[in-house]
Amino acid sequence: MNDIAASATLVRPDACEMHVPAAEEQARADFYALLAALLLKAPPTSLLHALAEAPVLQCARAGPGMPEPPLSRAWRELVDAAGRLGAAAIHEEFDLLFISVGTPAVNPYGSRYLAGFMMEKPLAALRDDLRALGLSRTAGCGELEDHLGALCEVMRLLVAGGGPDCGRSIARQKVFFFRHVAPWYRRCLDDMQGVRGADFYRSVASFAQAFFAVESEAFEIADADTGAAAPPDFIFEETDHA
Repeated sequence: MNDIAASATLVRPDACEMHVPAAEEQARADFYALLAALLLKAPPTSLLHALAEAPVLQCARAGPGMPEPPLSRAWRELVDAAGRLGAAAIHEEFDLLFISVGTPAVNPYGSRYLAGFMMEKPLAALRDDLRALGLSRTAGCGELEDHLGALCEVMRLLVAGGGPDCGRSIARQKVFFFRHVAPWYRRCLDDMQGVRGADFYRSVASFAQAFFAVESEAFEIADADTGAAAPPDFIFEETDHA
């Protein structure tokens, strides 16, 4: 997964040293990094090629005779879309959804969904929490911190970080996720899926929905006192792409 988890650069750690997380935590961090990369800007050809060759995702709860879990199905459809569509078509689709001289088809910002307008109180509250975590926007970045892709990048750092100000405790991840992502991501992703002409990004939205649902469930059953996470719900399985 490391080769398809191209990290975004909207936020940077101010005071934490990164560490190498366990395999299941690395998978979570990679998924957040991938979503950040796909949502913040049109993905480069190299990322799309790597995604098209990514291994199959096998969910732990799947078994013989059982229906394919939503996360596994959404991942398969995303990988298929990356291989089926060319980079030029995906870049045009990104512009269709997120770039416009007027109002884009989708404005993936927390303030827009929570307050009805850009740069409102939810963004101010987010900035306060980011400062408390030792995170800040990368110099020269034009995106706002409450962009859904930026929030995925923050979650990546919370999962992978190990310093005093951005520790990777499940409790800290849970608070940030439910405060800044959970209240609005469903509506935003529903809007992405509903845009006429969306193909690749319909698959991106479906995967994000399924992944966030797994995260929500895992956070709910995590032991916040000890920081112990629920058992990982997914593993990768290599397949023959020939």
